[in-house]
Amino acid sequence: MKELQYPFDSQYIIKKKKSIKRELLSSGKKFIEKKIAVLGGSTTHDIIAITDLFLLDQGIKAEFYESEYAKFWEDVMFDNEELIAFKPDVVYIHTSNRNIRNYPAAGMTEEDVKACLDADYEHFLRMWEKIGDTYHCPVIQNNFEYPFFRLLGNADATDIHGRVRYINELNMRFAEHARRNKDFYIQDINYLSACYGLDVWSDPLYWHMYKYALAIEAIPALSYNLSNIIKSIYGKNKKSLVLDLDNTLWGGIIGDDGVENIEIGPETSMGQVYSEFQTYIKAQKDIGVILNIASKNEHENAIAGLNHPDSVLSPDDFIDIKANWDPKSKNVEDIAKELNLLPESFVFVDDNPAEREIVAGNLGVAAPDIGSVENYIRILDHSGFFEVTNLSADDAKRNEMYKENMERMKLEQSFSDYGDYLRSLEMKGTIKGFEPIYLDRIAQLTNKSNQFNLTTKRYTRAEIEEVADSPEYIDLYGKLEDKFGDNGVVSVVIGHIDGDILHMDLWIMSCRVLKRDMEFAMMDELAAQARKKGIKTIKGYFYPTAKNKMVTEFYKQMGFEKVSGDAEGNTVWEFEVTDAYTDQNKYIKVN
Repeated sequence: MKELQYPFDSQYIIKKKKSIKRELLSSGKKFIEKKIAVLGGSTTHDIIAITDLFLLDQGIKAEFYESEYAKFWEDVMFDNEELIAFKPDVVYIHTSNRNIRNYPAAGMTEEDVKACLDADYEHFLRMWEKIGDTYHCPVIQNNFEYPFFRLLGNADATDIHGRVRYINELNMRFAEHARRNKDFYIQDINYLSACYGLDVWSDPLYWHMYKYALAIEAIPALSYNLSNIIKSIYGKNKKSLVLDLDNTLWGGIIGDDGVENIEIGPETSMGQVYSEFQTYIKAQKDIGVILNIASKNEHENAIAGLNHPDSVLSPDDFIDIKANWDPKSKNVEDIAKELNLLPESFVFVDDNPAEREIVAGNLGVAAPDIGSVENYIRILDHSGFFEVTNLSADDAKRNEMYKENMERMKLEQSFSDYGDYLRSLEMKGTIKGFEPIYLDRIAQLTNKSNQFNLTTKRYTRAEIEEVADSPEYIDLYGKLEDKFGDNGVVSVVIGHIDGDILHMDLWIMSCRVLKRDMEFAMMDELAAQARKKGIKTIKGYFYPTAKNKMVTEFYKQMGFEKVSGDAEGNTVWEFEVTDAYTDQNKYIKVN
């Protein structure tokens, strides 16, 4: 919904929240459903109401539990029965600097101040550990915004008695805990309040009148940021940027002005702004964002601009460069097809509002109103399209992997026999039970895979660890490499054992390795593991979504028999495990 895209009108959202929710619920959008417990150190009612809107817009229908005012710690530590019965999928702890209990007093020694820090940190740590032990779900915790006054002036940031220094130390401890513990995330309200303006954010009126720890007008900024963390946890991030060129990556129109006259580089102030934007875009590759171009231009002009000596970006930074006179909506659609990605996973960046409107309207692609060039970075960054909750080694290599895939596509076109093409790839696979080194990637894949996903079940890292440690499951990951490179972990299978029956909870695969026999290799290993554990029947389940139609008949291809189905398209399949099973994978050398 356009009204909920950054930059948004906070007052409009607050005023129209009920009608916005009605519109979102009647939009026909498919939602995943999650239970979110909001444990507040201040009033949280409007925070929940506004967060609900942003989550609905991002495809998540939330049911909320709300703690009583300032009872966030007690609800956890004293085993609130209502919270236990709620069984949250996410716990969000909304606190502020008003919930810090042990600020240092004048005259305290350094040891005294450290004792205060230890006490405040331990207070929260005990709660986080109890949540982990009781609920086994992701935790999102605010760090602390700066105080709205500085008793010691500038020395408040350096003197051991200063509150600013104390908050910095406490925030660092929170950050270290997040770094050491998966499924624990910091919502950085220290940064959010600085962006918003601390004097406005922390206006004491709202605390004393309503017990809100921030101005009511700032709640949409907080809620939007929170929703970005939650949608990232559940695989709702965007995956790719598609960028225009003229007046987007450089100033001027290269076809009219010539490559020598476009604005890029240190010679002009505007050239510096475009260079800074290109530097920001190039950094997106390091967190796994796929870069592409869709521009109305001659292809040679596009390449010449990217080869400009002052250009930070080069043609090699992009997977697909569509520079032609076709409609940009067609080019974006073609890029999506070539990369085997859904259009909704793209962000289209173009200075022209008409082009943005056409692409967004035709394809459902995010096309933010980026404003003037000096605002490009701020708008994209604050939009949180690529919010990082877990950064895996595969993320850093994602552009390289997609580039290698384009090389495979070119090679495929040179073969008349598909089997000969697969043999030419010299594929090697690794299929094993879950290993600690890959747990982050496995959890990430369960939340990102939408098209080749038979049940659409999502797992947190903690849940993946439980599966890996339990003898009641068969769990497998699959890696695939070939002569072009390593695709990393591309497939995950999870089934739970009930007597001599194995029920398939999850079967997913990255679309970048479709039709390369990896699904057959996984089936072969699944059958082998089932035989070892005395399994007689494997039961597979398919639950249709708007995105996974490609795997409607997947179990049939694997040799399963359909035993039931309903009007909504949900189907159940069975496979009888026997010693007569013959491996189906023909082209991958496994393990």
